[in-house]
Amino acid sequence: MHQPNGGSFEGTDAIVGRVLVVDDESLVRQMLERVLTRAGHQVVTVGAPGEALDQLSEGEFDLILTDLSMPGQSGIDLMREVRVRDRDLPVLFLTGQPSVDSAASAVELGAFRYLLKPIQPSALTRAVRDALHARSLARATNPLRHREALELSFQAALDSLWIAFQPILSAASGETFGFEALMRSREPSLPHPGAVLDAAEKLGYLHRLGRVVRERAARAIAEAPRGPCFFVNVHPADLADTELFDRSAPLSAYASRIILELTERSSLEGVSGLEGRLADLRGLGYRIAVDDLGAGYAGLSYFASVCPDLIKIDMSLVRGIDADPVKQRVVQALAELGRSMGIEIVGEGVETVGERDKLLELQCTHLQGYLFAKPAAPFPSAVWGG
Repeated sequence: MHQPNGGSFEGTDAIVGRVLVVDDESLVRQMLERVLTRAGHQVVTVGAPGEALDQLSEGEFDLILTDLSMPGQSGIDLMREVRVRDRDLPVLFLTGQPSVDSAASAVELGAFRYLLKPIQPSALTRAVRDALHARSLARATNPLRHREALELSFQAALDSLWIAFQPILSAASGETFGFEALMRSREPSLPHPGAVLDAAEKLGYLHRLGRVVRERAARAIAEAPRGPCFFVNVHPADLADTELFDRSAPLSAYASRIILELTERSSLEGVSGLEGRLADLRGLGYRIAVDDLGAGYAGLSYFASVCPDLIKIDMSLVRGIDADPVKQRVVQALAELGRSMGIEIVGEGVETVGERDKLLELQCTHLQGYLFAKPAAPFPSAVWGG
């Protein structure tokens, strides 16, 4: 561990990162956020270690800057939890009450630096820059070690991977129309689906991940009640996997009940023979949906390439739609386009009664979101809401 006033990586290019700030004093959090944001970093602030762990479960960070002494759990307690999830994530301690014991614990857990309050903005930005450079350098000089660690984490994620399901309701009846199958893992070092997917991309294991997801989904669907359909996410890379088109593959047995979701957030440009591949999937009995419509860069060109049976309107357009005339006009146009082409429309991310009622007014055919049910083990019941 570097000492509080130790040397820094002078002369290196600036590196910016996503920084998680943990401090129980709001004024300190505001100061740290202001200084680091001005330095170009993306900053998330929380007031307690428990909130920090929640943030780590939802997204990736490049650095943690944490107070040492906080009510309940301490910064040391937080770092112990962090090391279970990520052995290499840099942690900077900030304290106004230094002690030999806390410094020794920080060294034992691999803290990058131990900073004393009050700290000057220049010293803070230098320490953050040094920590980010050190992590970048370690990855660059020892990519094999980094890959080996990622391999172990990815395999553990696959071993513990399970499928949660979230109901999708019919707007006309309020009954369950289908369930979306959502990947989940119990591996703490890859704490959310995006981290698992990112690891698969870095390792070149997207096909491997897709096969496990489809096999686990098929296993759950085998025990499902008759009637509802199932939405299963497919990465564009999976369209080049022969197993997806194999009639003997686990998911193919339920193809007539499956809607394959292709996200608009990912490009289809690298998929050769797209039209033929989608025709082959429809020949097996699958239907095709475009997910996250309105969130990605491809827009209606993506829509035209896929010719979907269903479209799912991204939650960014649904959130607060009851009070946003612009969002209302966009969703109305998409719904009218869908109706004119015989395409069903799913509004996803519904969290309030106001959002639900506005989507009903705009004639979306199906609705999905926390208002009705959160993703859970097979198969959660849904409520219509207020």
